[in-house]
Amino acid sequence: MLNSKKKLEAEISAAFIKFQRDLIGRGPQEAKTYIINDMLISRFKGVLTVEEKHLVSRDSGKKLVKQMRMLLREMYSKDYEKIVEDYTGCKVLSSHSDISTKTGERIEVFIMDKDLEKCLETTK
Repeated sequence: MLNSKKKLEAEISAAFIKFQRDLIGRGPQEAKTYIINDMLISRFKGVLTVEEKHLVSRDSGKKLVKQMRMLLREMYSKDYEKIVEDYTGCKVLSSHSDISTKTGERIEVFIMDKDLEKCLETTK
């Protein structure tokens, strides 16, 4: 189970990186995905572009970057959810995202229709 869980987490991280590279021209420097019960959590480090790094040095820029990233996430939320559904075979009930303009990290949280961790344990 551990190997299949780690492999699935790595595959989803790689798929998210590829999707983000295709979408905005660059992906995060690092991505790690965790499957915990009925949740899938992805943490991305180094997501800010050079331009965004300049913008976040001002309060108005921080708001602008957050708004832009939130709008992009809303526009492509179905694509993110489809990646998760395709790799896990579970339906995504809801998803949530946030970006830190301080650390340049972003997280994605997906709530699944079943306990994926348990499903992976039973398929070992």
